Amino acid sequence: MTWKKLLIPLASVPVILLLAYGFRTDPKAIPSPLVQKLAPDFRLQAFDGGEVSLADLKGKPLVLNFWASWCYPACYEEAPLLEATWKRYKDQGLMMVGVDIQDKEANAREFLQRFGFTFPNAPDPGSKVSIDYGVYGVPETYFIDRQGRIAYKHVGALTPALMEAQVQSLLKGT
Repeated sequence: MTWKKLLIPLASVPVILLLAYGFRTDPKAIPSPLVQKLAPDFRLQAFDGGEVSLADLKGKPLVLNFWASWCYPACYEEAPLLEATWKRYKDQGLMMVGVDIQDKEANAREFLQRFGFTFPNAPDPGSKVSIDYGVYGVPETYFIDRQGRIAYKHVGALTPALMEAQVQSLLKGT
């Protein structure tokens, strides 16, 4: 066997190792470079006709949730938790904003109605906000502190325990 014939199988080893690593890596475990940095500013036209902007929420703790009506089952699983958290903590100063990405307006409005969302929600035309936040799938949720820094990022459906811990941390300023 010549050395040239050995090169072909040997050249495939790095590719196989890279693929094996990629398939074993949990995308939820990939840390966001935005954590502990100032949250990217945004201004969106909400579904209710109003405007939602990060600048207007300055000084308030914020749960920023990226979702889509086609995101099943994860977005459907966490939707009741989002609304319940909003109702429970809004009088304590917690703000919540939903950002609908890559969706059809009629489907998004149906989703909002289905879950009775009363917190501000807005579409992200052109995906500018989701790109600024580095969203690579839905749902993704960012917990933003009173100083406007991203305190925590969660990929996937939120659990009640995680939501409670992060909201308490935001409200206490820790």
